[in-house]
Amino acid sequence: MTYSQNWNIDRVFPGLDSKELESAFQAAEGENPSLAAELAALSETSSNQAILAAADSLQTAEGKLHTIGFYLNAWSSVNYGKSEIGPKFDRLSKIEIDYTVQEQKWGKFLAALSDTRFKELLADDKAKPIVFILNESREKAAKLLDDQTEKLINEFQVDALHAWSAHYDTISAGLKTSYTDADGKIQEVSAGQALNLLDGIKDKDARADLMKNYEKMWGKAENLSADTLNHLAGARLTDYKAHGISDFLEKPLELNRLSKASLTAMWDAVAKNEGMLVKFFARKAKLLGLDSDQISWQDQTAPVQVPGYQPRTLTYDQAANFIIDNFSKYSPKMGAFAKHAFENQWIESEDRPGKQPGGWDESIPALKEDRIFLTFTGSVNDAATIAHELGHAFHSHNLYDLPQWRQNYAMNVAETASTFAETIINTANVEAAQSDAEKITLLDAKMSNATAMFMNIRARFIFESNFYKERQKGVLTPAQLNQLMVAAQKEAFAGALSDQGVHPHFWTSKLHFYIDDVPFYNFPYTFGYLFSLGIFAWAQKQQDFETAYIALLRDTANMSSEELAKKHLGVDLTQPDFWQAGADLIKKDVDEFLDLTENL
Repeated sequence: MTYSQNWNIDRVFPGLDSKELESAFQAAEGENPSLAAELAALSETSSNQAILAAADSLQTAEGKLHTIGFYLNAWSSVNYGKSEIGPKFDRLSKIEIDYTVQEQKWGKFLAALSDTRFKELLADDKAKPIVFILNESREKAAKLLDDQTEKLINEFQVDALHAWSAHYDTISAGLKTSYTDADGKIQEVSAGQALNLLDGIKDKDARADLMKNYEKMWGKAENLSADTLNHLAGARLTDYKAHGISDFLEKPLELNRLSKASLTAMWDAVAKNEGMLVKFFARKAKLLGLDSDQISWQDQTAPVQVPGYQPRTLTYDQAANFIIDNFSKYSPKMGAFAKHAFENQWIESEDRPGKQPGGWDESIPALKEDRIFLTFTGSVNDAATIAHELGHAFHSHNLYDLPQWRQNYAMNVAETASTFAETIINTANVEAAQSDAEKITLLDAKMSNATAMFMNIRARFIFESNFYKERQKGVLTPAQLNQLMVAAQKEAFAGALSDQGVHPHFWTSKLHFYIDDVPFYNFPYTFGYLFSLGIFAWAQKQQDFETAYIALLRDTANMSSEELAKKHLGVDLTQPDFWQAGADLIKKDVDEFLDLTENL
């Protein structure tokens, strides 16, 4: 093996109890009093130099907190469920709350400046890289309450929003289940391993047995999970109410710098085009040897069975080299970057017990590097997942020379870069197919993105929207949550999912519903997917794609989503045309899949 499957995070801190991590904590704790003093000294008559120096101090402190936060997340991801991480996260949360207080004071200072003085500040050459963020901070400050109340609200969230999110990790880390594999052997697996297996088990009976037991496992945790979800949402809604926010989508849209008009246009296009995916799933059900033309939950990403063809698997090195080569065809810088990440142990991909489910990429401001977490099992889908996370990392890499605030791009545009990278690999896989049988299996793998974004993610959005509507009236029981989830899945899958094939406890099993700092951790994925399809089509027409693409990435935290699309792609996100163009690209893959499988 050329490339290690274990990451190197010792360059950040050499251990959870290291003196280096302790020093970083102490330094971060000392930053807030210094920031408070610096901000307190500012006034209408302060020089631009003094005001922008305070902005620099805030950004430096934020970068230090991000570095500590990265390490704690990384350590806990490979030591899932170990209790010694709890006090560290609690300590960081308290520092972050104190930092938020200073950040809010900063916004209030900007809001208190006269319009004339604020315009003078924005006109300063040193302010130009962060003009958008300065305007945004000033606007947000108008909704803030007095300093003491804001501080109290933030402090309460340590034992409210953040605590309930951490509680979910405690619940899920201790869960185990089993299933009977294709050889008749009983396999014991953790919740994380079960989730990974559901994406790739070939044998339909083994897959169904695992899904049955997976649903039961989460059913046993439904009471604790319901408490957690209800109180997470309750903490958010209480915060919204205190700030005069009545629409629970207002904050998620604000975090994504996206208008409701654009979100509505996107979901309208998705709903309009679901029919083609219903046809895809009907054909897939046949190829999977199912008893009807409807699938069950565990069949969404199950690999299709083509008679006489054995789907190929990849070694980690093969996956790495394939990614490097195909990234390089679009952008030599992307290819070189991916090679550097593989060679320098930026990726934790080993398949072993004790790891958190899922995958992620996170930047490390102190090193100007990223690290990637996932579990590689050798499937083509896993190679695409690595590409997805490397897309995130390449995005961060191109912003490290900018101010810290210019690196804080929203989740929806973050998913654009990652999904674009994933699309490169999925498309390359299909184009490299050596036979129709292989092309069918690769198209199936590629379609897993489309079905996830149009149906699975949409089901999450529908569920969460309906849940928040009901939660405003009071706490929901597990039975009510199950009913909401089943209804959401039936609506989103538009008949592709059988009545017996629903996953009622998906609200329990899906980590994204329990993430504390990002409400509605769903629609940004669909946005990013369709936006990335637009970029992929646009890339084919660019003489110097690399330069144009990097310019787009560098603007992602510097304007609204609508402005970004207009400036770099020349499209209006509030209109259906852009979203329909993405759906049309998916239809080409669906049509090819249906044509190739017509006689199977």
